[in-house]
Amino acid sequence: MSDPKYGDPVDETHTDDAAHGDDVVGRVNESLAEAEAASRDAVDPSAAGEYPVAPEHADNVDHADRVEPVATPDRREPVAAEPADDPLYRGDDLSLEYSAGAASAPATVAAAPVADARTEVVTPSEPVAPVAAPAPQPIFVQAPEAPRPRGNRAAAGLIGLLAALTFGVLYLAAALGFRAIAGDVTGANVGTEALAALTTWWFWVPVVVFFISFWSLGAIINRGRWAHWVIFGLLVGVASYGGHLLGQLFQAPFWSLTAREGAELVEGQLLAPLAIAALVIGREITIWFGAWVASRGARVTEINNEAQREYERTLEAGPRLHQS
Repeated sequence: MSDPKYGDPVDETHTDDAAHGDDVVGRVNESLAEAEAASRDAVDPSAAGEYPVAPEHADNVDHADRVEPVATPDRREPVAAEPADDPLYRGDDLSLEYSAGAASAPATVAAAPVADARTEVVTPSEPVAPVAAPAPQPIFVQAPEAPRPRGNRAAAGLIGLLAALTFGVLYLAAALGFRAIAGDVTGANVGTEALAALTTWWFWVPVVVFFISFWSLGAIINRGRWAHWVIFGLLVGVASYGGHLLGQLFQAPFWSLTAREGAELVEGQLLAPLAIAALVIGREITIWFGAWVASRGARVTEINNEAQREYERTLEAGPRLHQS
């Protein structure tokens, strides 16, 4: 078909159809341009390879590990050209084909999550219960007890019994001797007089007073040295002297005497030979038997010191475990 020349008549119907077909093609091109603009808005290449990030996760993004966007190829299928003798039909067909292609194009491109190469991915296996190591059991060791210091008071009491017995024998011998000097006791009645004295107050009261005073002094001195017995033995002698006076009052007896008679009795015995003998005997027996008590006290002191040293060595050594 040739182009119409100037001055020739023009078929207006055919010209209008061609113009209408060109208008349809233009609209199709505009639709394609809008679809491409929508794709560029969804994935903007000018953003330097960055994907939009939500504001609450902006701090967790490492700018050094940004991922370049992946270009999405155009999925539009080529449309076969229709015959040129029917432009109107070709335009409608093209409009339908390209509209379907534009609708099938993805509006947005979702970025695939890319794992950071520096992050170690740990795949959990089956849960394993932690095995707790057995706690060490405490071992209780009984601490050694401190040694209790041994005393000497019981020994002083036992020795005091022997001392009191000795005091009684000497006191009775002195009484019989003074009575023999006076002529009241002879060789024939000495035994009878001795047995009779064992049943009287004047004999047993001084003996009991001596024992009490001796044991009391031993309880005070305890493990003291013999010098203590020598010095304070005089007190036991004085107590023995007082025991003699008290024995004479019990022998009277004092409950049957008046105050005047009791005072005259005590005054008559103050310087009696037997009263002086009680003082001396009590003093000397205390010194000599006190030496025995002091000697045992020294041994007890040494035993206590050795026990204390052994206790200190045990503490310094600490607890020990003995395996059988």
